[in-house]
Amino acid sequence: MPISRANGVEIYYERAGSGPPILMLHALPFDHRLWLYQVARFSQRYTTIALDLRGWGRSAKPREPFTLRDMGQDALGVLTDAGITQAPVLMGCSAGSKIALTLACDAPAAFPAVIAIGGNSGPQNFSQRIADYASQSAQGRFSAFHRGHLRHGVTQAWADSPIGEYLLEGFVERGAGLDPLSIGRVFEALQGSNLLEDLPSCRTPTLVVNGEFDGARAAGERTASLMPNAVHHVVTGAGHCCFLEDSAAFDDVAMAFLRSNGL
Repeated sequence: MPISRANGVEIYYERAGSGPPILMLHALPFDHRLWLYQVARFSQRYTTIALDLRGWGRSAKPREPFTLRDMGQDALGVLTDAGITQAPVLMGCSAGSKIALTLACDAPAAFPAVIAIGGNSGPQNFSQRIADYASQSAQGRFSAFHRGHLRHGVTQAWADSPIGEYLLEGFVERGAGLDPLSIGRVFEALQGSNLLEDLPSCRTPTLVVNGEFDGARAAGERTASLMPNAVHHVVTGAGHCCFLEDSAAFDDVAMAFLRSNGL
């Protein structure tokens, strides 16, 4: 089982394909399997590295406070342990997109491109969600609450479809070992990050993508408007994790963006 320990925290990851690297950072409350369609397609011409963020999946579940930049260092540590020496394209959704944008803002020349999906680069308040995960777990309702949270990442029509039910239930089953306190620390790290003042100086080519019905769409449009080399695209009929609901539409847009930037 591939585990990176380069940043002092055990981070699970999976590597596939060959070619220029793409580092994939998932949304909450999912895990690395959120990228199953993109791994299948992009690994035909790229090296894909999909990891479980700390607190999720098979990665460590630390209970002490940490920052979003710590989570970014986890991702860079995965690259080191996976033997990736070429700078990767950063692809992230929601929390993953904020980590990707943080890495790009901290080192604008270090990464060839960013693909940010459903992301909010500004301040956020997750105090209620943190409390809900703790209280629902204490009442023995963790899996039911997790399932409900997962459904917020997609349109309800897709969630109720056979493929939607199947895939979401897989995340619920794999989430049986999640720790609500560690989850709370992840949300604390996320809400402690505000990149709005940093984005205008980040010249990394960036594609910002939102689903048509994504609650973070306005935030995504704001992110793209603040970045000098960013473009914004909307995937029709999809929600927050538009690349899961309509992988073909998302993949085509992402591939075209990479080609247009010589990648």
